[in-house]
Amino acid sequence: MAGAERRALGEFDTTKPNIARMNDYLLGGKDNFAADRQVAERLLAIAPEMKTVMAENRLFLGRAVRYLAGQGIRQFFDIGAGLPTQQNSHEVARSVAPDARVVYVDNDPVVRSHCEAILASDDHTEVVPGDILHPEEIIADRRVQRVIDFDEPVAVLICGALHFIPNSDDPFKAVARLRDMLPSGSHLALTHAIFGDKPRSVDEVGEIFREVSGSTAPVGPRPCDEVLRFFEGFELVDPGLVFVRQWRPDNPLSAQAAKRIWKLGGVGRKA
Repeated sequence: MAGAERRALGEFDTTKPNIARMNDYLLGGKDNFAADRQVAERLLAIAPEMKTVMAENRLFLGRAVRYLAGQGIRQFFDIGAGLPTQQNSHEVARSVAPDARVVYVDNDPVVRSHCEAILASDDHTEVVPGDILHPEEIIADRRVQRVIDFDEPVAVLICGALHFIPNSDDPFKAVARLRDMLPSGSHLALTHAIFGDKPRSVDEVGEIFREVSGSTAPVGPRPCDEVLRFFEGFELVDPGLVFVRQWRPDNPLSAQAAKRIWKLGGVGRKA
């Protein structure tokens, strides 16, 4: 962890586990603390495949961003972005389109502090507080307005946040409200945990995430048909909503045993 980033964390209680830092640990990062590692190891004891799940989710994000940049998209919202790591959305997009602009959105101050420290000198990126449940606030933020032209198509990336939101908060309606504010030609790329073949472990994992997030409502995987609801108003691009390993894999062999990675991913286009 760089000195500036470590100083930025000074105001936070690092003795309490944090989902973003837990994910960083599972991805092999260094921006985590003992409390994060302890809970992450509890997750691994229940579901040893969790590290692979996180890695494959990240690979999906990279493939989706490359695809979207290749389709001419130059503006991206990464909502629930998590801690910066290798091959972040702006880096991947600019490997295809050097003029790409990216806004990172997260309601976690730990994440924002890290992002701000890394992106302070980048005029074509921005980091703003917010979450998918309040899309109007994201769109209205003056920092977003500086970077994003809403007369041009935008890609919304939600690769890891939705399964932490209970149905009682109606994330489906929130995604639909955001969709309605985007111009024609915009895209939605998302991943979502689904029910696997080990229901007991799914319940135990969900309980750990509720414990860390402080949620009192059920959070975690949804059935496939519920995940598909997030794409209402979008036309899914080939190959549709599939296990993340099956979505335009760089190596077709990597799509084997796709169901072991209990996450679906897809990209949709707004007509």
